[in-house]
Amino acid sequence: MSEYSKLIFSIQESKTLAITSLIKKLRAEGKEILSFSAGEPDFNTPEYIKSAAISAINNNQTKYTPVQGTTELIETIVEKFKKENNLLFTNENILISTGAKQSLYNIILALCNPGDEVIFQAPYWVSYPEITKIAQAKSVIINTDIKDNFKINPNLLKQAITEKTKVFLFNTPSNPTGAVYSKSEILDLAEVLINKDIFIVSDEIYEKILFGGEEHFSIGSIDELKDRTITINGVSKAFAMTGWRIGYAAGNKDIIKLAKNLQSHSTSNASSISQAAANAALNGDGKEISKMVEEFNLRRNYIVKELQSIEGINCPTPKGAFYTFFDVSNYYNKSFNNFTVIDSVSFCNYLINEANIGLVPGVAFGNDNCVRMSYAASMDDIKEGISRLKDSLLKLN
Repeated sequence: MSEYSKLIFSIQESKTLAITSLIKKLRAEGKEILSFSAGEPDFNTPEYIKSAAISAINNNQTKYTPVQGTTELIETIVEKFKKENNLLFTNENILISTGAKQSLYNIILALCNPGDEVIFQAPYWVSYPEITKIAQAKSVIINTDIKDNFKINPNLLKQAITEKTKVFLFNTPSNPTGAVYSKSEILDLAEVLINKDIFIVSDEIYEKILFGGEEHFSIGSIDELKDRTITINGVSKAFAMTGWRIGYAAGNKDIIKLAKNLQSHSTSNASSISQAAANAALNGDGKEISKMVEEFNLRRNYIVKELQSIEGINCPTPKGAFYTFFDVSNYYNKSFNNFTVIDSVSFCNYLINEANIGLVPGVAFGNDNCVRMSYAASMDDIKEGISRLKDSLLKLN
């Protein structure tokens, strides 16, 4: 029998999705697992968005749309970027896809040739290295330190750049750390990039989930970088629409055209009904987002305070998204009931088996000293989960 594709064989399954699947399986077997692994809001999609989708169905908006997306949604996105991000686009600069993950995939494949280098920091979102691998490019990973709140600085970026660098892949607010880069920090990084022939792909999917007075700044709004920056966003996180699968990319029209050509042979257009819902979402008044962020902030304050009170855990305060990413390496090489914790994977396995709580191992994000705990869960579940975590850690010796 012929060999399967070596390239695709080298791609690892998303560890976050794998953990979520395992938790669902254990729940189906009757175990009461509390999951803090999901990268999605636990809120329902707002009613006005669902109503727009129902209207689209009733009005028979159930056919193919142009690959690029519906004119209505594209124009709404153009206006959103102008009003909220100081990014000036026309319709030909926009591509709507089946989730922001596909948007990233389309753009990286449109930009990279085999052997090109893509720079991004660790901790990183799990799909960055795998998408880079599919493009037959090389991941150049900048490791960050917890004492720096998992953020890079201009010197680290400068050191990572080589003659083969094609893309700087930037994410703020960050999944998994919740780190948020300030405008001044982004301007400092931009100084390194201004005179370089490097594209910037800016993943801004968590832009609306910010705490403590933090403000989002789009790197593409810097004049010297605007023609080389592709901004990625979507409706999944801010509008609790993960299952609707709508993301979008905005940038240089030639790059967008290449990405559109690729998409035309993969998924074609995104769902017509989901596009109608996304259009309604982006035209809303934002009240639902504010309520959701307010609740996330309450959960964040509670969970960070509790984690920081646990001896042996180092937990920085996230400024955005809905995750805590904390160092648990002080518990490595400790045991209970003949089970020894040696890394982030075994730490999470221990918690699933001993405490019936699900976290994501940090190795999935490029940092094996840490684990990710989502607070996209009810406060009752968070309180119970923290209690179980504390009890389980006390047993390790």
